[in-house]
Amino acid sequence: MTHRRWFTPWLLAGPAIIWLVVFNLWPTINTVILSFTNAKPLGGGRFTGLANYERIFSDEQLADALLNSIVYLLICLPLLTFLPLLLALLVQRKLPGITFFRTAFYTPVIASAVVVALIWGWVLDDRGLVNGLLQQSGLADSPVSFLTDRWLLLFSAIALTTWKGLGYYMVIYLSALANVGRELHEAAAVDGASAFRRFWHVTLPGVRPTMMLISVLISVSALRVFSELYVLSNGTGGPGGRDMSVVMLIQMYSRGFTGHLGYASALSLLLFVITLGPMLLLMRLNRKAD
Repeated sequence: MTHRRWFTPWLLAGPAIIWLVVFNLWPTINTVILSFTNAKPLGGGRFTGLANYERIFSDEQLADALLNSIVYLLICLPLLTFLPLLLALLVQRKLPGITFFRTAFYTPVIASAVVVALIWGWVLDDRGLVNGLLQQSGLADSPVSFLTDRWLLLFSAIALTTWKGLGYYMVIYLSALANVGRELHEAAAVDGASAFRRFWHVTLPGVRPTMMLISVLISVSALRVFSELYVLSNGTGGPGGRDMSVVMLIQMYSRGFTGHLGYASALSLLLFVITLGPMLLLMRLNRKAD
């Protein structure tokens, strides 16, 4: 009989535990500690108590960033919850050439977010393709400020996020739809249910757990949006910096040799608490539906 030493399981789990502590647990603890200091990138700083959290309530940039992040969430959540489902229902059918369309819809997912945002920036520029078409067709007399107007820039970034995420969530829905029994649809059709009623009473209940999972993923991603707004605004956060997200605001305060790491850490903890809200709400709705 082989003698098993007591440390063998720890030896096998050791690398994963070390990775978790070094790259997850310690940074979290350090962020909490830094939020109570005035630390700089090149200095440890000193303890300032709740000063960073008091500053949060008077920060006008934070108010704009929170508004932008909430608008991002409220628009992206329904769009990326239902549009990919409709797309999955469309490409689920076994039709000639449907594989090409599945691949085409998924292609934006594998593309770099920065590269895609740069392309969208060129397309939406004052001298870009969209403005050129609008002016040539007579729908606009002058270039539309997609990238320089506060709300148009925000909605352009939302459109980019939606376009890039459609294929990813479509694939998740395809796997969920494969588990919805075809016999349920056939039984409903025999009973005289229309296509809409079969969708409402058979398809939606079958994919509801997946829909809740996708809603949580979208909520977290929307509140943590960075690349789309950063690239489209050329790193400025839009006119007057009013289109930046909370993540962009954290990045702004933490970068450079004179960065305010303490305040950026406090903003990070605020973002963590805000992100928990939609997640807990969606989980509660899911339990209530169960």
